[in-house]
Amino acid sequence: MQSPDQEPPALPLVNPDDEQNPDLEVDSEENDSAYAESARTSFMTSIASSVTRGIYENGRRYHSYGESQYAFPNDERELERLDMQHTMQTMLLNGKLFWSPIGPSPQKILDLGTGTGIWALEMADLYPSAEVIGTDVSAIQPDWVPPNCSFEIDDAEQDWLFEPNSFDFIHNRNFVCAIRNWERLMAQAFLHVKPGGWVEWHEKHPKFYSDDGTLKEDSAIAKWGTTFFEASEAFGTSASSPTRLKRMMIDAGFVDVQEHILKLPVGPWPKNKRLKNIGLFEMVNMDEGLEGLTIMLFTRALKWTQEEVQLFLTQVRKDAKDKSIHSYYNFYVVFGRKPEST
Repeated sequence: MQSPDQEPPALPLVNPDDEQNPDLEVDSEENDSAYAESARTSFMTSIASSVTRGIYENGRRYHSYGESQYAFPNDERELERLDMQHTMQTMLLNGKLFWSPIGPSPQKILDLGTGTGIWALEMADLYPSAEVIGTDVSAIQPDWVPPNCSFEIDDAEQDWLFEPNSFDFIHNRNFVCAIRNWERLMAQAFLHVKPGGWVEWHEKHPKFYSDDGTLKEDSAIAKWGTTFFEASEAFGTSASSPTRLKRMMIDAGFVDVQEHILKLPVGPWPKNKRLKNIGLFEMVNMDEGLEGLTIMLFTRALKWTQEEVQLFLTQVRKDAKDKSIHSYYNFYVVFGRKPEST
């Protein structure tokens, strides 16, 4: 298993949109098809009401669908954070929802782990001729949606009930600590995307860096990153997955695979105005989301008490707000195409 310390610093890669990621300068199937569709519809409409209710642990609400053990909550606090995170990540991608060259008229799009559904909803508006489907283990999406957008409760780690070769584009983001078998997930994405179609992943690698030595190894925020990796390994959902996405896509059969590593600052310390705003978003994201990102992992996997977690997070939040600590994550954008000959 790859250690988080083996990850190289982010490379100065060129974004697909011509704009470079600036340096972080501190600011002083037919019959079978019909049967499969019927089976899928029947399955989706038979979900028990308990899925909506969820379960509670350490004062936070979590999903209650199937056997998946997703480590992060789905309560109102988390939904607000997810929508804010969407805004921040879209800014990081230069205002784009994706970077794959999917063409102007995709017909069918799948959003895995759709969360609040905000990405799927915006894609449905952007491509009104496309059918956009979002899947998630939590029923937390809005009821009022565009006619070309729908949401289904499903676990991406189980067998997908869609037809093979049915999607022009498959998108996923923020699956760190959610997936136990990434290779199987990649194989399913390869099976269900059309020949010539694209699959894209957006993942934040939760290890902190600084380019100027202001991030100390003994700081609470650096220790949080190290401990988060330890907890993710014990939980069976290694947080090192972003560093392996490119290789896993190639091994699954994708071609034209691109990997872009962007620096995601924590706090409004960068001189670049766009990155300053992104850093401010991420600082608030950490301040409001640290408990949800940490509490189940640390209490279950590392056997910390709830009190120990909260005390530790107080110090981490303090570091996240410290403008003298110029820390950042590496954010991975990885996408590839299924060969036409497949």
